Amino acid sequence: MADRSQRSKPSLTLRRQLKASPDKVFEAWTRPEALKAWFGPGEIVEVPIAEVDLRVGGRYRIVMRAEDGEMHRVGGVYREIVPGRRLRFSWAWESTPERVSQVTVELTPKDGGTLLTLTHEQFFDEAARDRHRYGWTGALDKLAGRFEGQQA
Repeated sequence: MADRSQRSKPSLTLRRQLKASPDKVFEAWTRPEALKAWFGPGEIVEVPIAEVDLRVGGRYRIVMRAEDGEMHRVGGVYREIVPGRRLRFSWAWESTPERVSQVTVELTPKDGGTLLTLTHEQFFDEAARDRHRYGWTGALDKLAGRFEGQQA
């Protein structure tokens, strides 16, 4: 049987049509105050810390507080930045820093708005992938809600 390093690791891809321009969506991902307004699934009630050093090799850190008061801390390093088009960054929870995965956010102009494609790769296992699918789905719902009723 092949060891873990030789097997393909789980990944997920989510797509969302947003009623905003790619530039506005990019800003929502890269401006700390904007991240604080939408990041995290539904039970995240506050993002007290969002730090962004937006350059290749720069770090980001996001701290989320859940309804039950539990704090969730995630961070990583920006690997690729194409304003208004693409972000690629590493992703690791402070509680499990050895489990580094990769996130790519692609923004494509479509139907007067933006098609956002989020790909999260190299999960530790299927359970981690499934938890992140839930988390990203909730976060993208909140992000889409920020743009409802706005002009792209």
